[in-house]
Amino acid sequence: MGVTAGQTMTQKAWCRCPATSQSNALQCSRMSLFTQLSGTLINVGAVLAGTLLGLLLGGRLPERTQRTLLQTLSLVTLFIALDMAGSLNRVSGGAVPGVILALVSLAAGAVVGEALGIEEGLARLGDTLKHRFKGGGRFTEGFVAASLLFCIGPLTVVGGLQNGLTGDNATYVLKSTLDGIAALALAGAYGVGVGFSAITVLLLQGGLSLAAGGFAAGLLGGASPEILKTNP
Repeated sequence: MGVTAGQTMTQKAWCRCPATSQSNALQCSRMSLFTQLSGTLINVGAVLAGTLLGLLLGGRLPERTQRTLLQTLSLVTLFIALDMAGSLNRVSGGAVPGVILALVSLAAGAVVGEALGIEEGLARLGDTLKHRFKGGGRFTEGFVAASLLFCIGPLTVVGGLQNGLTGDNATYVLKSTLDGIAALALAGAYGVGVGFSAITVLLLQGGLSLAAGGFAAGLLGGASPEILKTNP
């Protein structure tokens, strides 16, 4: 059978070379690094842009306005959380309801996080960056607060899996909008340390997306990752 123009364009979107052999087919099934990291890079850019704008505004952004921005973000985040929580009623792990799975996952995450000392580790990294770049004031506090806010949440995990497995960065684009506004508000209070949280975002979200992409490449063999969008 002949190859249609649509099929040819789809193949080129994933790989620049024709799949003339099994090895080439496997190579073409792998997304480019840019595709897998596109959402993360947008998120990093949003954090940096929000921080820069917050620093430029400086004291001209009243504390009341900063508080209002964060409250608005909280309401939007709550809506997203409730929407995602509603899906728990439609999933289960065998005989275990989705709500119980979510509860166990949250409890396990809290225990592992405390055992690994994630917050303390971020504080140490913040202090190191503060001394390295001669940051002043509330540098470390801003770095830790922003890193936790931007990276601890379901959008981080869900977005990383979607971007890495299928190339879909829609969730990270949504998260980038939220993080950019939050960075603007936080930078006015904490300073440049908020911007350095982009390093945490890049490492965590980028690593998650690349790991998901590597898993997809091994799982799909020579098939295009596009199949995951229609056959989850």
